[in-house]
Amino acid sequence: MREKATVLDKENLARAVTRMAHEILEKNKGTQNLCLVGIRNRGVYLAERLAKNIEEIEKVRVPTGVLDITLYRDDLTLIADKAQVRKTEIDFDITAKIVVLVDDVLYTGRTIRSALDALIDLGRPDSIQLAVLIDRGHRELPIRADYVGKNIPTAQGESVEVRLEESDGKDEVVIVEKEI
Repeated sequence: MREKATVLDKENLARAVTRMAHEILEKNKGTQNLCLVGIRNRGVYLAERLAKNIEEIEKVRVPTGVLDITLYRDDLTLIADKAQVRKTEIDFDITAKIVVLVDDVLYTGRTIRSALDALIDLGRPDSIQLAVLIDRGHRELPIRADYVGKNIPTAQGESVEVRLEESDGKDEVVIVEKEI
């Protein structure tokens, strides 16, 4: 794989997350009944960053949780040998809450479909909203994000890599060309 372009550097990634936090607060008229749930792995780090931004703006810490969707994947039988099930860590009741589901890249929509199934098994929220850092298009399911850091039209032969300090040692988003 070869890096084709950097689409977000550290500063622009931080700006996108801050803007998304403001949009979440604006749409929901504050933090009442609001919680954030990040999809493992990078969605968790982004949810924490959003929570930190919201706390700086509103002086309120919103509940934040971690969702593992491994057992909800529609391709589990194909990846069963490589599947690594980790713990879902949501230590609050999502019933009657506004849940903002957070992920790094929205692509086909299959990950989000799995996450919705997993969330519904945990309770009955008033609503579920979706926040993604990158929307790269190519949807296979009728899913759209409510909050998007950046839309990046991509070709099928490209992939988007979100790199975060917490997992990758630096903050950036790059487009990578798959080698044929």
